[in-house]
Amino acid sequence: MKAMLVLGIESSCDETSVAIVNHNKEILSLFTLSQLEEHQPFGGVVPEIAARSHIEQIINLVHKALINAAISLKNIDAFAVTAGPGLIGGVLVGVMTAKALASVAKKPFIAVNHLEGHALTVRLTSDIEFPYLMLLVSGGHCQILEVLGVGKYKRLGATLDDAVGEAFDKVAKMLGLGYPGGVEIEKLAKLGNPNAFNFPKPLLNQNNCDFSFAGLKTAVKRTIDQTDDINKADVCASFQHVVAEIFCKKAENAIKIFRESHPYSNNFVIAGGVAANLYIREKLQVVLERYNFNLYAPPVHLCTDNAAMIAWVGVERFKLGIVDSLNFEPRSRWLLEELNSI
Repeated sequence: MKAMLVLGIESSCDETSVAIVNHNKEILSLFTLSQLEEHQPFGGVVPEIAARSHIEQIINLVHKALINAAISLKNIDAFAVTAGPGLIGGVLVGVMTAKALASVAKKPFIAVNHLEGHALTVRLTSDIEFPYLMLLVSGGHCQILEVLGVGKYKRLGATLDDAVGEAFDKVAKMLGLGYPGGVEIEKLAKLGNPNAFNFPKPLLNQNNCDFSFAGLKTAVKRTIDQTDDINKADVCASFQHVVAEIFCKKAENAIKIFRESHPYSNNFVIAGGVAANLYIREKLQVVLERYNFNLYAPPVHLCTDNAAMIAWVGVERFKLGIVDSLNFEPRSRWLLEELNSI
């Protein structure tokens, strides 16, 4: 049987990425260009700069992906692309490129929800069946979901204010560390005392799966402003420890809810950019073992935005016969639950 080949494109934020993946879970090509240097002077992503960079790089990456996989455009069975949510300028670049390629090759076009890319990456890298619990944590998103199938999600809780990745970035900025903040905080935290500062743990004792990080972020700023010659490593370690503690408690709450309807399922997935944080993974592992749950996480290089996860969603959807019209309109906002109507 000929392997099904899907070319995926990701351009929803500050990475331009193109990948070719087959239905045998093989990543034949994956090229990702980070715009880190372009945005670093601003301490965050500038949408106009991001969109311009996507335009400049995307076609070159498509060529490189095809050459690396030793295939031509006509060999591709479908084209998948992040069609939202994300910075609309970048999303537009990716969607228009994928539509053009699909039109020229006369092959199906698949509009992918970026969050579903993170949700299903673990099925590309591990043998895991539906349903499973997932903690989706990134720069723009923080939620706990029941992953019931392709396009089938039930949200158990979400952040009421800041996403955790955003909180990491802002705390790093307060301390004068580099961007993105998550990597810098994790690195410095290894040198600090996680109990040095007693930062608040918003919503920790509420019996739900919701998060709040705005108060924590404010408390960190107040501590920095009021402490002379502050130990940055201690701040990083204490902040990271509180975030991990919050995640662990909310994971426990989610497991109790999940077990009521899925008593024989015991897989827990952490996905998104913050899933690359090994300290958080280790803390979660301890809690999940108490409940006989298995912790799954994509390899670190597939936690951040990449086209392999988008191509894989394309594979999953194409196998089910789910394709989209070339009239599909890209979206800056697109809830995962909205896929349930398919």
